Order: sequence, then C-alpha cells, then structure tokens
Amino acid sequence: MSYEETLKDLLGKVESGELSTSAAFNEIKSLPFSDLGFAKVDHHRELRQGFAEVVFCQGKTPNHISSITRVLLEENKGNILLTRATEEVFNSIYEIDNRAEFNSRAGTITIVRDTVPPYGLVAVISAGTADMPVAEEARTTAIAMGSRVEHVYDAGVAGAHRLFQHRELIERSSAIVVVAGMEGALASLVGGIAPCPVIAVPTSIGYGASFGGLAALLAMLNSCAAGVSVVNIDNGFGGGYLAGMINRMLHGKDARV
Repeated sequence: MSYEETLKDLLGKVESGELSTSAAFNEIKSLPFSDLGFAKVDHHRELRQGFAEVVFCQGKTPNHISSITRVLLEENKGNILLTRATEEVFNSIYEIDNRAEFNSRAGTITIVRDTVPPYGLVAVISAGTADMPVAEEARTTAIAMGSRVEHVYDAGVAGAHRLFQHRELIERSSAIVVVAGMEGALASLVGGIAPCPVIAVPTSIGYGASFGGLAALLAMLNSCAAGVSVVNIDNGFGGGYLAGMINRMLHGKDARV
C-alpha cells in the first residue's frame, strides 16, 4: 500500500469512528519514507524529533548523497545538515541548492531554510586548537538546529585561567559542549562550575598513551563533576545535536512548559 493509500485509509477510519484522532496521529508520525533502493530516507523525523534526518556522508558516493539530499529538500521544510562531507560532495550539493554552505574544517554542509531567529544559547568549548575540527562539527550542528552558539577555543587545563575569563558565558548557557583530547580533563573542570548540562566530546588528539582518544573517553566517563554526559570519540555531531535538543526544549518552539 502506498503512502497516499495508507493515509486515505487512516483518515477513512477516523471519519468512520473506527480509529481515534490520537491513534491516527501516532500512526502518521511513523510515515512516510522514500525507498531509494540504497537508502530509506525518513521524512517524518522532523515531525518526531524536530529536525530532519541528517546525512552521514562517509562511505557514501556523491551520487548517493545527492539523491538523498534532493529527496530531503523536497519532503522536509526545515534546515538540512550533512556531516563528514568532502569538498567534492559539497560541489555536487551546491548544484542542487546554492544555499548550501561548506565548513571545510568541520566537514559539514548546511542548507538553511528556517527563518526562525536563533534562540537560547549553546556554548562550545575546546581544549586545544587541534580539537577545533570536532568542535566545529558540534558548533555547526547546534546552529543548524536553531541554537544561538558562542564558542571558546584553546582553553584547556594547561592554562586554566583562559577558561575562567569566560565564566559569564558558562553561566548563561543552556547547554555546553566540551571538546578535548589528551587526558580530557577540561570536561570535569567545566562541569564543576557550569549550572547547565555539559556534553563531553573526547577527541583522538594526543600522544601514544591517549590511545586514539580512549584515555579522554574514559576520563570523561569517570568525571566526578555532576551533570557531565559523554558521547563517542570525535563525535562532534552527537554533542552538538544533544546540546541543540536541550536548548530547543528550553527556548525553542518546542519549549516545555
């Protein structure tokens, strides 16, 4: 049964009284998706979660990515985000929509269509300059989700006085993404003074004993600061997305009351 037929069937059941409005709404929330053969593109993620499906480009061909993006643009109304993208991918997306913007450091492509002004405040703080690619992925993700974002880069614990200069930003934020490699101590330091949730993102930056970010990951998981959650190594997208969701619940159109 096609999506149109399914929708008509649901509406018919509502009209006849066989199905309640709320039950029909719950079924519609899980529909529809486009089956492209190589991908099943979810068009109701925006309805369920407030943001369209994000395209993870790594491992996909430019043609696959272009096809997925074209369908997302046709079936969704809000902003579109692609992660782990290359300049080659950006060139193909720009041909589809010239609103596309490429952050080469983050490897993200955004197509901004939402006219709602940025709201709330998400802070993105990185320990070192080498952590910036992951921090930028977090920053562009939160911005694409509608958040107002301010960032502080190169404020690691080797010079902790640099962080305290930004105490006022930390206190105003709805959520903070802390990006750090090496021993990952910055997340605990921020978590100890922040009045809001802190999302720690370990990076693979560091010498041999950092084990490609595993040392930072374990340190962040063992943080003694309350209110610190941790995402996977180099997962700036995951940290930015979670911060964006928290900020939206507090200040966006979906703010809880």
